[in-house]
Amino acid sequence: MSTTESDPVRAGARRRVVVISASVGAGHDGTTRELAARLRDRGFQVDCLDVTDVFPGGLGRLLRGTYHGMLLRLPWIYDGLFAIACRFRGAAPITRALLRPVRPRLRRALPAGAHAIVSTYPIASQLLGPLRRDGHIDAPVITYLTDFAAHPIWVSPGVDVHYVAHETGRAQALAYGAADVRVAGRLVSARCGPASAAEKAQARRRFGLPPDAPLALIVAGAWGVGEVATAAVDVAATGAAVPVTVCGRNTALRRRMLRAGIGPVFGWVDDMPGLLRAADVLVENGGGLTALEAMACGLPVLTYRPLPGHGKASAATMAEAGVTTLVRGRSQLGPALAGLADGDLGRRARDAGLALFAADPAAGIADLALGALAGHR
Repeated sequence: MSTTESDPVRAGARRRVVVISASVGAGHDGTTRELAARLRDRGFQVDCLDVTDVFPGGLGRLLRGTYHGMLLRLPWIYDGLFAIACRFRGAAPITRALLRPVRPRLRRALPAGAHAIVSTYPIASQLLGPLRRDGHIDAPVITYLTDFAAHPIWVSPGVDVHYVAHETGRAQALAYGAADVRVAGRLVSARCGPASAAEKAQARRRFGLPPDAPLALIVAGAWGVGEVATAAVDVAATGAAVPVTVCGRNTALRRRMLRAGIGPVFGWVDDMPGLLRAADVLVENGGGLTALEAMACGLPVLTYRPLPGHGKASAATMAEAGVTTLVRGRSQLGPALAGLADGDLGRRARDAGLALFAADPAAGIADLALGALAGHR
């Protein structure tokens, strides 16, 4: 999402929302696309910006590449930096100070006449908060946390409202100093929904998967990072489910797993809701968009070998909220898979996951934007 997108301005339309994301993985942009679609359905003009395009001299691409490289090759460095950011009270203020030179660039990039500005990426929030606080932005600024866990870089003074997934995240955001924190529904495609037995069988045929065996769908985000191959081997060793692995855009991982013959293996999948319908359990490591899509599909979610930093934080917070089962070792994996695929554990997880989608966050954002519009009249 590296370019500005906006729908045609309708005759007499005066309502406008800007959503700022970052092309870091696919989760932030996926959330942004869904939010934009829902707001457009409500009659808003929506502009979507990529904050990495605002940085000067290709610095945004460099930051994105550095983050990707750390997750892929030096995860322990990222884990340490994340831990420092969560424990050192000065991490967020220092981040805002370092970003100060970028604020004028973002201010110039914002379309005129916005009645609400929404951030779906923490760095964007750290830029927007000071601009709002200092009077350079008149419209309300909303941060929609795409991570299940709140961490200090998500929270920025000046942001009017922080939207979180669950009361667990709300308590975290308040502890980090956010003033107005609200629990809001999660944003996934309308194509995500519980599947009937017939739809499940059809999905398995379509993707060439075993028709009767329990299937554990293993995902690791768009970049296919983390201990993905090890997780697939561990799942296969339990005998409780057949691992079906999605490698995203990590072509090297896909080639390696195909050579090893560790269950069915996919690269990038355009229709994740369709593939989710074929599975019995989702095994994930980052608390990202696919985990939420699985919950919306009524699929129980198991977190195993979580990514460093935000992955571990989200894993702990989701487990506390009861929407995932966090497995900390191989010995626990088989019983957890069996219980989630067919048992009370799975039913409880499905109910808790589906509850995250009871409310539409677009409704709250629309109300804030309409309130700003009324104030401008």
